[in-house]
Amino acid sequence: MKYYIILLFLSLSLSSYAQKVEKEGKSYEVKKEKIFLNGEDVTQTISAEEKSAILKEASIITKKMEAQKAKEKSEKKKEKEAKKVEKEQKKVEKRAKEAEKALKKEQKLKDNYKSAKDKLAKAQKKYEKLKKKGKLSPIDEEKWLEKLEKLNEKSEKAKRKL
Repeated sequence: MKYYIILLFLSLSLSSYAQKVEKEGKSYEVKKEKIFLNGEDVTQTISAEEKSAILKEASIITKKMEAQKAKEKSEKKKEKEAKKVEKEQKKVEKRAKEAEKALKKEQKLKDNYKSAKDKLAKAQKKYEKLKKKGKLSPIDEEKWLEKLEKLNEKSEKAKRKL
């Protein structure tokens, strides 16, 4: 497989050096400094003016091809850079989403802690009020103490998570 690829590149490079030039209805092929017509070397048989005109046109074609290759190369480079920038932008967006998600989670934990703390304070206040008035039976008092203990545990758990 390696040899096929090398052979392909070699044949492409050799064919790229040969320039086809149309002159007076005839198709000349220029390789380096030699001019071929239908596969035969006609460098010596044509006039010096024709020879220089054909070589000049071949060099112009070569320059155009090189410019085209350079343009394609720069376009590929720009594409690559654009893809790189896009990839970086996606990474930044992903990090921003993760940070936002973490912030929301932290806010939720704070809200849960505040809510648990408020419920505990409210229940303690009510318990103290009922106890002061003497409206609690021993059974009710046990229930209230259990309730306060559970609320206190929830508050502590929320605080640990926070």
